[in-house]
Amino acid sequence: MAQKKPNKAVAEQLPVSDSYTDFKPYEPVKGEEYMNQEQLKHFQSILIEWKRELMEKVDETVHHMQDESGNIPDPNDRASQESDFTMELRTRDRERRLIKKIDSSIKHLDDNEYGFCNNCGEEIGIRRLEARPTADLCIDCKTLDEIREKHINR
Repeated sequence: MAQKKPNKAVAEQLPVSDSYTDFKPYEPVKGEEYMNQEQLKHFQSILIEWKRELMEKVDETVHHMQDESGNIPDPNDRASQESDFTMELRTRDRERRLIKKIDSSIKHLDDNEYGFCNNCGEEIGIRRLEARPTADLCIDCKTLDEIREKHINR
């Protein structure tokens, strides 16, 4: 699995899109090397945009909670607000864990390990990575992992 080292300056050349899901699917050219510079640039832009969007949501949540956390005298309104805040914080906690996975994927990009299965070393595949940019297992290993998990949780 000899691979070329990606250019660290690639991130500086990335276009900013409206959303991490708003990208043109990568169209591989017949015979091109898997995870070449263009593919790396494609996935790096997706990951960076996704992280940027999540970080914006964190900032919005902080501002929203600061603005809305005034003294609410009605106990029902206060309970409703606390319930809303709890739900929002749970969502942000899931997103915080997702940001860690995105950071890990970006590190894999920088280390030239992105796009290859952590278990077997096989290619994960362009379409699978576009569907789940933080995927670190090929579909076969992920399927086996899910079967094992299902069997253990019986």
